[in-house]
Amino acid sequence: MRIIVCMKQVPDPSASSSGTKVDTEAKRVIPPQGTPPVLSPFDENALEAALRIKDAQGARITVISAGRNLAKAVLRKTLAAGADDLILLEDNAFERLDSYATAHLVATAIREAGAYDLILCGRQAADTDAGQVGSGIAEILKIPCITAACKLELSNGKVIVERVVSDGSEVVEAPTPALVT
Repeated sequence: MRIIVCMKQVPDPSASSSGTKVDTEAKRVIPPQGTPPVLSPFDENALEAALRIKDAQGARITVISAGRNLAKAVLRKTLAAGADDLILLEDNAFERLDSYATAHLVATAIREAGAYDLILCGRQAADTDAGQVGSGIAEILKIPCITAACKLELSNGKVIVERVVSDGSEVVEAPTPALVT
């Protein structure tokens, strides 16, 4: 079994926002100086789900992250946690990608990385809260996508996901390969 986990590095969401500025011309938020980068907490949940599968039934976990000036020490934490491989897509051009361009970039890296059974993404990024990249990757790769997961298991070539819906939860099943957020 091969699991790919997509992880984004973000400014620490628990840091004080008192020094945050908005560059209206560039249309972006500038975090306070000295705010350390961290892995998006939603993506950490995806990594935790992958590690649970690895512990229960064995799997090889590959983490993929894209951006500019990535803090390697932050991303190496995924290896310390139990991921087997780390693929970094780093270029100055990746600083201001929108969700569509990010999904294409990551989907291309996933194709290049070889066969996989499951792709896990966080529900949304802790900085933009857009929640579009995971679904975009699934669409580009032409695989099923199940969003808002709160529990997942793999059995007989299928992913079984309990997901959050407005009036509670539901269980959804899809063949692998699939993407779950």
